[in-house]
Amino acid sequence: MFRYLRYLVLLLIALCLLTLAFANRAPVTVKALPDDIAALAALQWQIEVPLFVVIFGGVAFGLLIGFVWEWLREHRYRSTASAKSREAARLQRELAAMRDAKGAPQDDVLALLEKKA
Repeated sequence: MFRYLRYLVLLLIALCLLTLAFANRAPVTVKALPDDIAALAALQWQIEVPLFVVIFGGVAFGLLIGFVWEWLREHRYRSTASAKSREAARLQRELAAMRDAKGAPQDDVLALLEKKA
């Protein structure tokens, strides 16, 4: 049920993006620098692309910046979780070694009988 709902939502998003692309397919010129600065720097780079490429590229670039920013922001939490995970694994190994050294736990009734004898 939820799988079909997810496919329906993805289909609607795809249709919206396709409609946006068809409505904005007129070519636009994208320049690296304004004309005055480009003449001063001798850098006249420009490219002509459809407008939807500029729109989708801007959205993708913004998402990329957001993902990298969030990844850098959460570094502290990931390093703490990694250290705690290593400590938990070390403690589990130590506990297993202590159990092996002590031997298998006995039944409570047998332990009481051994104490009386």
